[in-house]
Amino acid sequence: MQATLEGLLFVIGDEGLSLKDITSILEITEDEAKKIIKDLYNELNQDNRGIKLEYLGEKFKLTTKTEHAKYFEKLVQNEQNNKLSDAALEVLSIIAYSGPITRVDIDKIRGVSSAYIVRKLVLKNLIEECGKSEDAGRPMLYRITNQFLNYFGLGSIKDLPEIKEIKKDTENSNLFETKYHE
Repeated sequence: MQATLEGLLFVIGDEGLSLKDITSILEITEDEAKKIIKDLYNELNQDNRGIKLEYLGEKFKLTTKTEHAKYFEKLVQNEQNNKLSDAALEVLSIIAYSGPITRVDIDKIRGVSSAYIVRKLVLKNLIEECGKSEDAGRPMLYRITNQFLNYFGLGSIKDLPEIKEIKKDTENSNLFETKYHE
C-alpha cells in the first residue's frame, strides 16, 4: 500500500491528498492510513532521496528537497528546456482559451496528467495562479500572464485566433477511402 500511496501522491501533484481522501481511495481505516503515511514519510525523508513527503494545507504532498533547489532552477532555466513541447503548447492553449481553469479540468480535456507541465509553465512565468475554484477541495485556478502575451507577440488575450469548429464530413466518413482513393 505504501507504493500505491506514493503513486497516488505523484499523480495528484500539487493538490495533494487529505487523510480522508487516502482512507477512501485505499479503502482502509484511518489508523492504517496513518501507519502507511508514517512509513512512507520515513522512507522518503532520508538523505539519499530527492523528494520528501510533507503535510501542507491539510493535505499530504510529495515535494522536492529545498537543498536541491539550485539544481531544479538550472533545469528550468536550461536553454535546451526553454523550448515549449507540444504538450506544453497544448496546456497553454487550453488555459488561454478556457482560463481561468483548474489543473484537474486541464487534465480532463487532455486525458492525461498535466501537473509537471503546469509547474514548468508557472516557473517560466507563462501562466500564474489566480485564485481558487469554488469546486470541492478549492483547487487552484490558472490563467495566462503578460509574459505569455509577450512570448507569442500578442497585444491582449483578444488577439488570440478564433477556434474554428471541425465539422465531420458525413458523406465521406471512411477516412481511409477519402484519403487514399485511386
